[in-house]
Amino acid sequence: MSKPEVINWHERAAALKPEGQAFINGQYVSALSGETFECVSPIDGRILTQVAACDQEDIEQAVKAARKAFEDGRWALRAPAERKKILLQFADLIEQHSEELALLETLDMGKPIRDSRSVDVPATVRCFRWYAEAVDKLYDEVAPTSPSMLATITREALGVCGIIVPWNFPMIMAAWKLAPALAAGNSVILKPAEQSSLTALRLAALALQAGIPEGVLNVVTGFGPTAGKSLALNMDVDGVFFTGSTQVGKYIMQYAAESNMKRIGLECGGKSAHIILRDCEHLDEAAEAAAFGIFFNQGEMCSAGSRLILDEPVRDKVLAKIQQMAQNMQPNNPLESETRLGAMVDATHTQRVMEYIASGKQEAQLLLGGKQVRQESGGCYIEPTIFDHVSNKARIAQEEIFGPVLSVITVKGLEEALQIANDSIYGLAAGVWSDNVNTLMKATRALKAGVVYANCYDADDITTPFGGFKQSGIGRDKSLHAFDKYTELKSTWLRIR
Repeated sequence: MSKPEVINWHERAAALKPEGQAFINGQYVSALSGETFECVSPIDGRILTQVAACDQEDIEQAVKAARKAFEDGRWALRAPAERKKILLQFADLIEQHSEELALLETLDMGKPIRDSRSVDVPATVRCFRWYAEAVDKLYDEVAPTSPSMLATITREALGVCGIIVPWNFPMIMAAWKLAPALAAGNSVILKPAEQSSLTALRLAALALQAGIPEGVLNVVTGFGPTAGKSLALNMDVDGVFFTGSTQVGKYIMQYAAESNMKRIGLECGGKSAHIILRDCEHLDEAAEAAAFGIFFNQGEMCSAGSRLILDEPVRDKVLAKIQQMAQNMQPNNPLESETRLGAMVDATHTQRVMEYIASGKQEAQLLLGGKQVRQESGGCYIEPTIFDHVSNKARIAQEEIFGPVLSVITVKGLEEALQIANDSIYGLAAGVWSDNVNTLMKATRALKAGVVYANCYDADDITTPFGGFKQSGIGRDKSLHAFDKYTELKSTWLRIR
């Protein structure tokens, strides 16, 4: 049996020439202004390419292309089985280009190549395949009216969809929105985060190669206050679907109201509570999940279990295990296959996280980490950081840090744990560990979060909806429920004579 190929990712990175132009109406194009911005890798500060800085005029061009494509029916009026076939071909092409896409993702936003290959690309492929398979299995309805009437309830594509995605999981977040939107027959303008445009631009070419018609999938690159705002304000966009911070989500709501009352879907911030109770007998497993839940992807996850709530009797054992794991997860070059903790997305975000760490040192006890490291590399790296004796009123316990920073809060029993867990403006995710089924049922029902993990954390599958309560957003990604965002319901009445 031959040994698996050992890939030299450094050599491949040196040979890669990423695309930086926007993708509008089936072509790569420069911004109409000619303006660009540098795409800088957080691994070592190298400039990967120049990216088109799209503005209002470019957005208008993309919207016109998407509207024309939608109205002439080149995609929307195809039979669901035809759209399914093309989306499956798209998924196959993503899989065939998995190493290239994984490398682009790692170079662009700093996550370990092992994660890009084993998590991001497979999840993206799975997402497109799942929605492709779902689209010709969704049935419309006949209402139970009187015998003299026939009333049908049918789904129709929403129209032109603006999709704005973040930089922490660029491909996966794009797929969660693109796949159901395209499967339903919409035309799309995708606006990736300015920190991570490269995989979105590559996916656009693969979509065209798979057979998705020109104008159906457009990618506009640029900044939130220019390209993003213009997309959300455009009067000919039927819906804007966003993943990112709560603050920006509120702007999206305002822009929708100021324009054409377009539909919105918002998956916003989180400050998730991860509770480990005294009657949990599998403390090593719980501790490993807690460490993974905050340090995976450098802590740049909206669902990160950033508030660890420990019941007093198990506190010391759990904390010791997490410290041990954190010490073994020191940041390293993401292009090395053994790296588990990569680079932060850019210098600006690194500084933001370091400011939170400085605040934490004034509010709590720094137990581990807290430093920016590998600065000689030219990259952006922060140690796994743990704060102990944290008050839930502290800034580091209430605000989303989006980095490898864990706040540990000690409680006495379930009731106090639940009270603290729910004392947050966010409600995206929560976790609880116990070997008492009654305790688990009480806790999962009481936790005010859109996703609750019991005796696990960050479990995931495309079949389950993802989204939050409170200021963590509106609407759901994933599962069949995602189609609710990208379709309109039409009731049709026919009198039978």
